[in-house]
Amino acid sequence: MRAGIAALTAIVALLASAAPASAADPFLRRTAAVQAAERVGPAVVSVTTETDVRQQNPFGGFRGDPLFERFFQDFFEPSRPRTMQSLGSGVIIDDQGHVLTNEHVVARASRIQVNLSDGREFDATLVGADPNNDIAVLRIESKEKLPWVAPGGGGDLLVGEPVIAIGNPFGLSSTVTTGVISALDRSIRTEGHSYYGFIQTDASINPGNSGGPLLNAEGQLIGVNTAIYQGAQGIGFAVPIAVAKRVVDQLIQHGEIAPVWMGVDLQDLDPDLHEAMEVPRGTTGALVTGVSKGGPAERAGLRRSDLVTRIDGHKIRSARDVYAIVETAAPGQDLDIEVWRSHAAEHLAARAERITDDGVVALAERMLGLALTGVDGGGFRVKSVQAKSRAAQIGFQSGDLLLGINGRPLENPGALRRAILDLQGRGRAEVVVQRGGGRYHVTVPLS
Repeated sequence: MRAGIAALTAIVALLASAAPASAADPFLRRTAAVQAAERVGPAVVSVTTETDVRQQNPFGGFRGDPLFERFFQDFFEPSRPRTMQSLGSGVIIDDQGHVLTNEHVVARASRIQVNLSDGREFDATLVGADPNNDIAVLRIESKEKLPWVAPGGGGDLLVGEPVIAIGNPFGLSSTVTTGVISALDRSIRTEGHSYYGFIQTDASINPGNSGGPLLNAEGQLIGVNTAIYQGAQGIGFAVPIAVAKRVVDQLIQHGEIAPVWMGVDLQDLDPDLHEAMEVPRGTTGALVTGVSKGGPAERAGLRRSDLVTRIDGHKIRSARDVYAIVETAAPGQDLDIEVWRSHAAEHLAARAERITDDGVVALAERMLGLALTGVDGGGFRVKSVQAKSRAAQIGFQSGDLLLGINGRPLENPGALRRAILDLQGRGRAEVVVQRGGGRYHVTVPLS
């Protein structure tokens, strides 16, 4: 008995003496998150932007009335620019000083400044931005040596694996939060935009985190934190690094993502068509109603009456989904299109291509019923109006000048290209048209 008690006492003493040493052992505390933060943290920057906005006359409806304008000048502060500031995050991704961040962080910025965790401050210029994927690339204006981290592969993400987010929430620089990947391939809709293929995470992402890196347990850059789910707690989203890398390459090379098309007309799948085509229960998609001759869809083998059910694994629920996903693609990008054809699923390989100027004109004529030509100084002149088209019924005439479509000013051919492509899958367009000395806002149903 005494021997047993003595042995137990010795074990307790041994454990007691070992406890302080274990607690002080740095190897037990240097977790993957600690190592990732140490390695990547120095490359994470805060992004501060300034935007010049002009105070508006609150009685804008009286603009042009000289008596009222005089009254406004006498009793109100004259219109003057004021500066608004916003804050986000970013990460330096190469030795050239390129910074990866969100498009919405730097949208309309007149000045951009980045701050490193070591206290250094630099001005930055915008290399290019892609609102469809919410990605932007900046360049730091400095010849100093800067810390940077290369984007990871991100092709083998696992639901449930641990992740680390680093950013500047509410201006609190170099904040590290941890969590897991909650889901993959999430689609979210915000005002004016739909996004596909996002990573969902429960790592805390707050205002100011936008543009910061999402890392895996090995410290690899696997995503760009971009959104908070409004009205919910603990749900954030990130752009997968595979998407961001594709966009970054295009922005650095060309300064923009050239808009692409597939050359296909689609309509939503209604219950009657679902039954007539004998589509399996639960299957959703968009029905092909036309394929442009010589276009990417025709070369891929897409046919009229095919039902497009998925693109690159993203489930299709409406015609607009197809066009929105294609809008996020870069020129030359291969897309896997799953279709339901002849009572069976098939996979087709299509390549997104930049639409030509002639293609834009043809698409505008088919959708709006208007043949357009550019004019000096901005806008597009109506050359002719298709007989019996909706535009003809509304009263469009040759000589009318189109100035904007759905809030997009038509300043150049590139603006027209983006505006027309964005009409695909929509039911109507809001058009600003000038005739003589008057300007009018007209709703045009789309063909």
